[in-house]
Amino acid sequence: MEKFDPTEHPHRRYNPLINEWVLVSPHRAKRPWQGQVETLEVEQRPSYDENCFLCSGNTRINGEVNDNYKKTFVFTNDFAALKTDTPQVSNDDPLFKMATEQGESRVICFSPDHSKTLPQLSVDEITEVVKTWQNQCEEIGQTYNWVQVFENKGSMMGCSNPHPHGQIWAQQQLPTLVEKKQNAQSDYLTKHGSNLLEDYVQREIENQERVVVSNDDWLVVVPYWAGWPFETLLLPKFSIQRMTDLTPSQQVSLADIVKQITTKYDNLFNCSFPYSMGWHGAPYDSKEH
Repeated sequence: MEKFDPTEHPHRRYNPLINEWVLVSPHRAKRPWQGQVETLEVEQRPSYDENCFLCSGNTRINGEVNDNYKKTFVFTNDFAALKTDTPQVSNDDPLFKMATEQGESRVICFSPDHSKTLPQLSVDEITEVVKTWQNQCEEIGQTYNWVQVFENKGSMMGCSNPHPHGQIWAQQQLPTLVEKKQNAQSDYLTKHGSNLLEDYVQREIENQERVVVSNDDWLVVVPYWAGWPFETLLLPKFSIQRMTDLTPSQQVSLADIVKQITTKYDNLFNCSFPYSMGWHGAPYDSKEH
């Protein structure tokens, strides 16, 4: 009888972070491809674009003028996904239920240079981005339970402006995916008496099978339960709950690992690689998690 080979045979893999299974079909990577093939990006953007709503000193769509910023720049999103003044609404309809969600949405321009994405910035410049993430989380976390730092890079990922930037969304309720992760990690701790992610980091370091890049503080792996092509997971090698807990040296090492992994994405297909990335930590409820 043929012996099972995880690199050849279809199977399921368990994702302990969300308590779900994912189907893995490795043999399908061998199928012939006659679908869409992207052309290499050859356009070089200028370092400043007078028509860009995010460039330093320019006027945004709402008439406000951007600061003449030299590092990062943060402002309230002109088309915010979450607002502080949303009217209250709720109902108990079992099929068409809704509830009010108030919050804040902010934009973070990574640098005044219109042409430079994260992998093209220096580690020092990315460290300024990390510090901005921290400061924003510290400020907004005083009001909201959940603060989400993220970036959608590239038009195919829904990014509406080419100037390199990320966003922060803040709200009281935990997003469903985050709640699943929190519950799964709590259950793991109860059952095994240890931290799920710390255990996982140790196993990946020992195996070295899925490690993409690493430094003294951080590890990037293709997760065992990856559900998407080129999916990666960034993990700390140290105990930390929230981005606001990062030390100055950890800020720099995070900037370094972000530059490493985003550069690898760009080099993979010799283009400015589109992606969605986000940071999941503990809620800002002043509790231990």
